[in-house]
Amino acid sequence: MRAVTVRESDIGIFDGLHTWEKDPRRSIHIDEVPIPAIGPGEVLVAVMASSINYNTVWSSIFEPIPTFKFLSKYGRTAAGRGHDLPYHILGSDLSGVVLRTGPGVNKWKPGDEVVAHCLSVDLEGPDGHNDSMLDHEQRIWGYETNFGGLAEISLLKANQLMPKATHLTWEEAAAPGLVNSTAYRQLVSRNGAQMKQGDVVLIWGASGGLGSYATQLVRNGGGIPVCVVSSPQKAEICRAMGADLVIDREAEGYRFWRNATEPDPKEWRRFGAQIRELTGGADPDIVLEHPGRETFGASVYVARRGGTVVTCASTSGYDHHFDNRYLWMNLKRIVGSHFANYRESWEANRLIMSGAIHPTLSKAYALEAAGQAIADVHGNVHHGKVGVLCLSPEEGLGISDTERRAKYSAELSRFRVSETGIR
Repeated sequence: MRAVTVRESDIGIFDGLHTWEKDPRRSIHIDEVPIPAIGPGEVLVAVMASSINYNTVWSSIFEPIPTFKFLSKYGRTAAGRGHDLPYHILGSDLSGVVLRTGPGVNKWKPGDEVVAHCLSVDLEGPDGHNDSMLDHEQRIWGYETNFGGLAEISLLKANQLMPKATHLTWEEAAAPGLVNSTAYRQLVSRNGAQMKQGDVVLIWGASGGLGSYATQLVRNGGGIPVCVVSSPQKAEICRAMGADLVIDREAEGYRFWRNATEPDPKEWRRFGAQIRELTGGADPDIVLEHPGRETFGASVYVARRGGTVVTCASTSGYDHHFDNRYLWMNLKRIVGSHFANYRESWEANRLIMSGAIHPTLSKAYALEAAGQAIADVHGNVHHGKVGVLCLSPEEGLGISDTERRAKYSAELSRFRVSETGIR
């Protein structure tokens, strides 16, 4: 089978370069590799389409560490035998068709049309049984395991599968899995911020992969999104999702750091004042954080007294700086959130199936161009999600419910881009 890989032999090719100078197109390969062996509780899925997440960017530039360290550790376990290879098949999303099931799989059968969530866990220990994200052996499939979704055939655990929405194309169905589930846990779940109706929610990168689903979840749940974007075009997309309160941080010239070592609290205050101007005087009840170093001090500052900053990533750096006086004296909370458990992922997928939340696919590349797709996300030149066609020969296939499709045609096209911009 063909698969999108990074190779262990390429570790070091970016030595001496800054993160933003590392080009995934140099490290990504389209390799012919053996189809993985299937074990108990596992399934092989013929992958019709996949999509790009930021963990694939990290894998492609070998940051913060080469993912082969994860594969080596997993390969020493009984469940991970066969994953420790000199190549790593990437990808933490897919839509496709069940091809074969291993012993002990009862819920799914060959021919089922499915999507996947990316939590790989066996639940052999006690810690994960109240929340599988707390299991010491949980891993992110396609990042901390091998045989991810950017391939013609993928190996998953049966408890990663969910039904595919019948009104979506293969490439649309592959887009929501990781980011929609992540945003659901961050905002809606009791394990996250537990958003309620009327909450003001500040969303960084609101037109991006994670932010575009967060914006929809806030709107769908009766909250008030305040969307932070980096261009007028991205602001337009947020308004198309029904978000009226939008801040273009580039147009406003926000710079939250004076230099490489000093944050600028004056900018935090200016940012907070603009939020209150938009909301009629209200500070955010919830701040959805994922940029990390660049924005974290501002996020802690602008959250309301008793508010919550919920963080799931650090795409601009892991070394966060904030003034703790604004946290402790105003009784704010910082909540760490990492992907989602199966129940949360299933609920997030149910919203996709019902048409309450829509895929935010902007573009789909052929498998051969996966390096460019990853480079788009790395360079933040994308909107929403960037898809990759695997076995699907062209876009637009996979729809079986045309009536539901017609009902949501406008919502499904609002992120699509052409040579002249957003359609």
